[in-house]
Amino acid sequence: MTTADSESRSTQQQDPCRTREVLDIVGDKWSLLVVRNLSQGPLRFTELKRAIDGISQRMLTVTLRSLERDGILTRTVRNVMPPHVSYELTSTGKTLRQATAPLLEWSITHLAHIDAARTTYDARHDTSPA
Repeated sequence: MTTADSESRSTQQQDPCRTREVLDIVGDKWSLLVVRNLSQGPLRFTELKRAIDGISQRMLTVTLRSLERDGILTRTVRNVMPPHVSYELTSTGKTLRQATAPLLEWSITHLAHIDAARTTYDARHDTSPA
């Protein structure tokens, strides 16, 4: 690797616009729910699927692979019959959980208010023919 390549990579890693890549993880519909569920310790695929209401098997697979690629979780396969696969947060994943816990708690606390506001808004803006 040349010095120019090294400088270019260093500049790219410090580019503030790249933070959107991390924000994509946080803003993903399912990622934070997976992280939240893994915060208590490792879980198997079926346990995660059962714990996350509404996620399809395919979407859970895609989300787990993405989080593994980003270093948020690890996938461990035990060679038993049938194979035992579990997922666990990495140290980076644990810090993501700590950083996003207030957002998840805020969501839970304000869900009823948001539902009521949506109902009010929808009633005011109902455009269906009478």
